[in-house]
Amino acid sequence: MVLLILVFITAFVVVLYTTPALIKVAILKNLIDLPSEDRKIHKRAIPTIGGIIIYAATLFSFSLWFNIDDLHDYSQIYESVKEFKIIIATSLVLFFVGVKDDIIGTAPVKKLFAHVVVGLILILMGDIRITGLHGVFFVERIPEWGSIFLSLFTYIVVVNAMNLIDGVDGLAAGVGFLATTFFGTWFVFANEYTLASLSFALSGALLGFLVFNFSPAKIFMGDSGSLIIGMFIYVLSTKLIEYPVNRLDNFWVHISNSVFAIAALVYPLTDTLRVFVIRTIKGQSPFEADRNHIHHRLIDCGYSHAKTVIVIYIFSIVTVGVSLLSYYLNPSLSLLAVLACSGIFILWVIYAKSRSKKIEEPKE
Repeated sequence: MVLLILVFITAFVVVLYTTPALIKVAILKNLIDLPSEDRKIHKRAIPTIGGIIIYAATLFSFSLWFNIDDLHDYSQIYESVKEFKIIIATSLVLFFVGVKDDIIGTAPVKKLFAHVVVGLILILMGDIRITGLHGVFFVERIPEWGSIFLSLFTYIVVVNAMNLIDGVDGLAAGVGFLATTFFGTWFVFANEYTLASLSFALSGALLGFLVFNFSPAKIFMGDSGSLIIGMFIYVLSTKLIEYPVNRLDNFWVHISNSVFAIAALVYPLTDTLRVFVIRTIKGQSPFEADRNHIHHRLIDCGYSHAKTVIVIYIFSIVTVGVSLLSYYLNPSLSLLAVLACSGIFILWVIYAKSRSKKIEEPKE
């Protein structure tokens, strides 16, 4: 536990100490995001390369405190080193794709190609993939070809979901912080300290970044941050879902791994699915930017950036709590309970938006 605290504090302090210098450099080099009239809701130019320091702090902290002595046999050492090598290689690809997009822009097709390449490396070479639904809808294992397809689809959805919610001060960083904290806590109970260290390294870096990214934001993470966060979260959630049940204690063995992982990512997944469906129905490209996200709707209701993200934080925490009902329910029913929470939240946002419109309408 002391090691995990050191991992978290190291990442937090690195981001806290170095971000002000990064902000100055970004302003001097004109690496900023300008406000616009269409969908951007910030009112001033803000640096947009914060992902650089999130990535650097995460890798630095994890590598510094990674303790190979905690691994008990050769096979564990081999698997950990292999996974770490794959994670470094793929994250570097995404990092440079994100930096390029933040500075000069990247065509969506090229970004999708990079995602497919990175996803296939993680799945085929790293064997970081989902092998089944583990009891959800009474499905356990699936064929290998189905596993590869499902894993690649999940990777692309998770990475793009984290990218799409980066539209309000403190949202992507806060949701990422909560998700990685939930994952890290779960791995602690599972006695899986290597993955717990990676979780808390990213969690600490995101909490440090929130100091500067919470409303009013002084810096944005940009694609260099959201893509990296999405990739790390895919790795952590997949390893959680696939974690051997026989290594869990009496409580967690009854909690559905799949439902817990989905609940931890409920907001980005729900919001992404919602906007993609709406855009498709309207005949638009699913990747076309707009202001139809749930967080935009809350802003339109008159909520401030701070209040909007706090509402979403609370929603995420409550949903993870609901996922623990899988101790008493089968995985399918507990997943339906999580989805019901998402549905209620969306309906509440729609109601709040319609109510705010009625208040704004002038009386005749």
